Formats: sequence, structure tokens, C-alpha cells
Amino acid sequence: MKNRQHFLEEAEKLINGPRAEDYGPALINHERIATIWNVLLRTKLLDKITPTEVVAMMVGLKLARLAEDMHKDDSWVDIIGYAALGGEISNDES
Repeated sequence: MKNRQHFLEEAEKLINGPRAEDYGPALINHERIATIWNVLLRTKLLDKITPTEVVAMMVGLKLARLAEDMHKDDSWVDIIGYAALGGEISNDES
């Protein structure tokens, strides 16, 4: 049965397992993403995207995907994982 524990465990496995190994520490990876997005969006220096904002926008991306199909387990798992990373990264940025 895919209950809340299932989704929490899947997210924990992803953010502390293969994805952490593949992409490196979450803060550093999201700083890289923020840098690239800032270049692509040509933001002004004072308006730079932060790693925490990257995480929030990734949650938004997953929500947009769920709007097409609410039954995609991987999107729900990813949102849980991003929420956990967002809490951690927002505290690291402080």
C-alpha cells in the first residue's frame, strides 16, 4: 500500500542516496542551478535567485506536472524530497 510512510521513505532514499551521490551536496548543487538560472534569466545582481528559491521553483515544476496527471508517484516523492532539502538549505543560507 502506498501510504504516507511509503512516500516519505522513497523521498528519503532519493535525497540521501543516488541523487545525493550523483549531484553532490544539495546546497552546492542548488547554488549551481541558481547561477545558471540567473545567467539564463539575466537577473540583476541585486535580484539574484537563491538556492532556497531554486528549491521552491522545483516544487512548482513538480506541481505543474501533477496538474497534468495527479497520479504520478514520482512527482509526489520529489515534492517531499524538495521540501526536506528546502528546509535544510534555507537554514544553511541564513
